[in-house]
Amino acid sequence: MKRLPLAVLILAFCVFLAWSVALRQALLFLVGIGLGAVLAGARFGFTTGWRRLIEQRDPSGVLAQLVLLAVAAAVSMPLLAAYPTDLGAALGPPSVSLIVGAFVFGACMQVADGCGSGTLYKAGLGIPLNMAILPLFAIGSFLGSATLDRWLALGALPPYGLVAHFGAPAALLLTLAGLALVGLGVVRWAGRAAPLWNRKLLWGAVLLAALAVLNLVIAGQPWGIVYGFGLWAAKIATAAHLFDPSANAFWSEPVNAATLAQSVFLDVTSITNIGILAGALWIAAGKPAAAARPMNGTQWAVGLAAGLLLGYSSRLAFGCNIGAMVSGISTGSLHGWIWVPMAFLGSLIGVRVRRRYAF
Repeated sequence: MKRLPLAVLILAFCVFLAWSVALRQALLFLVGIGLGAVLAGARFGFTTGWRRLIEQRDPSGVLAQLVLLAVAAAVSMPLLAAYPTDLGAALGPPSVSLIVGAFVFGACMQVADGCGSGTLYKAGLGIPLNMAILPLFAIGSFLGSATLDRWLALGALPPYGLVAHFGAPAALLLTLAGLALVGLGVVRWAGRAAPLWNRKLLWGAVLLAALAVLNLVIAGQPWGIVYGFGLWAAKIATAAHLFDPSANAFWSEPVNAATLAQSVFLDVTSITNIGILAGALWIAAGKPAAAARPMNGTQWAVGLAAGLLLGYSSRLAFGCNIGAMVSGISTGSLHGWIWVPMAFLGSLIGVRVRRRYAF
């Protein structure tokens, strides 16, 4: 019975999108629901997978993520090559901001116990810390976008796409080879301390890959998280006359200015984000409410500060575990391959901070 009112609300919103906005947005909302349901149902945590590898030498989460990347790349790269004018890759410039942002993000996601997608689905599950972090993540993402031009001035190269430069077959071969090498490194790091594979996570990886490809086909761009957060905060700041987008390098760009001026329901990233929340709510409605672990004041302060920095650093890094790692690598962006090692180095610090404050 708990799911019936939620189902009515989801259906009503889907009909509203199809009737009053666009059929594409309704379809993307359904894709987002699927993403949220898989993330929450399988507890497919990018942050948790990395932390278990670091602390417990458990490779199952990271290996499932590599499967996700491989499956998504195997479908996405040929599609990008076949429809270059209709579909775009998740390209970001190799830059100082990318290096700094990915490192800080990797550290903060361990403290906040969630990346972009993790914050969304755990907020949907009703976890107090992630619910409190979500608006701070949005504020941080907005602040990062508002200062991005200053970071890029420190040094940046043009975005580099493997599909555009090598073609889909060679780009896919390079990507799969790189993922295989990472997998071998992960297995060697783990030793024989834990099983290599987790069936639930593997099914989650395949389903997430399929939904990510659907997002690419329907939206014309890869799955993202961070842009939607920053847009929400930018809209509020602009409406409250706290921010002048015409005076900002990022938000005065024609594409971003147009997105800021139109309804939030026309933004593809926002719609999938809302869908992820709805999908996680659906999973939560079917389970008994879990008791939240109590946190002291210091833990709350550290966790919320990490949440704000998550948003800021993700914008500097041109994405989180989804926009930079999953979508970046699976669509052939060089910046995704830079993001991963820097974020992992940050996670090595983050798990220590997490342990220091007894999260």
